Amino acid sequence: MLFFENDYGEGAHPVVLAHLAETNMEHLSGYGVDPYCASAKEKILNACGCPEGDVFFLVGGTQTNAVVIGSLLRRHEGVVAANSGHVSVHEAGAIEYTGHKVLEIGQENGKINAGELRAYMERFYRDGNHEHMVFPGMVYISHPTEYGTLYTKAELEAISGVCRAWKIPLYVDGARLGYGLASEETDVTLEDMARYADVFYIGGTKVGALCGEAVVFPHGAPVYFMTMVKQQGALLAKGRLLGVQFDALFTDNLYLQISKNAIQTADRLKQALKEKNYQLLLDSPTNQIFVILEDEKQEELKKHVRYSFWEKFDDTHTVIRLATSWATAMEDVEKLIETL
Repeated sequence: MLFFENDYGEGAHPVVLAHLAETNMEHLSGYGVDPYCASAKEKILNACGCPEGDVFFLVGGTQTNAVVIGSLLRRHEGVVAANSGHVSVHEAGAIEYTGHKVLEIGQENGKINAGELRAYMERFYRDGNHEHMVFPGMVYISHPTEYGTLYTKAELEAISGVCRAWKIPLYVDGARLGYGLASEETDVTLEDMARYADVFYIGGTKVGALCGEAVVFPHGAPVYFMTMVKQQGALLAKGRLLGVQFDALFTDNLYLQISKNAIQTADRLKQALKEKNYQLLLDSPTNQIFVILEDEKQEELKKHVRYSFWEKFDDTHTVIRLATSWATAMEDVEKLIETL
């Protein structure tokens, strides 16, 4: 059975695992107050070009989104997000559980548009009844998006400009940020992310770590943020486990280097799919490939390949997702190509 179901099916990169093993018996303080967390934070902030910022380590993506959004919004505010966004669709109402509404706007291939965002804000404040409504208190995007697409630097700058004009923070979900940075089709760097986002996270769970996400506040965290992390059950007592992993990932540029494997294997697979005349839902420049298959072909493929159902395309076709990762072997890609 070939595994292309997701990009978090393996454990940790060997270097990360070795660093965990090497430090395993050290006696360290808890809750992230240890030298490895401090070292990882320093390396991350230097890589982002914002040495005066703050970094916090959390365990997983949904938890991180709920904590960050729930901590930044006031009680009368909601978060603006694409109607395909992870917080909108695949987090089981985690944001709503914190008491905040997800305010959906349209998207194209997973990306929101600065012009549409500006129009949304203008419509809201022109509405004579807006004081009876949930206020837009921040904007959420992901990079890469749910469809593996990427924002350009100009697009990020434009969205950030709208947010700053309305004095609301821009939050970027970076669950797959490594794969976005490694794509040959991007012009966005970590420094750009720190320049345009008020808060973002660097995903580890899907990029070489056993688990863990690094939340970056380029201009410093809100007052009492750590206390709010604790209040929401997200402060790991053995914080070292996250710090050690990110310390390894941000040593010798490992995070970016291992991300390139996902892009290289995905590019090979996309090339072969096109050569075999398979129809793609869109041309994703990262590690997620969305293929439109006849339902009969999909059922046959299930016998040999693990993949993700994405959505029904029509009565007789289904969109499936094939995902590569930092650990995907090119040999497995070639076997998949033969199977297809």
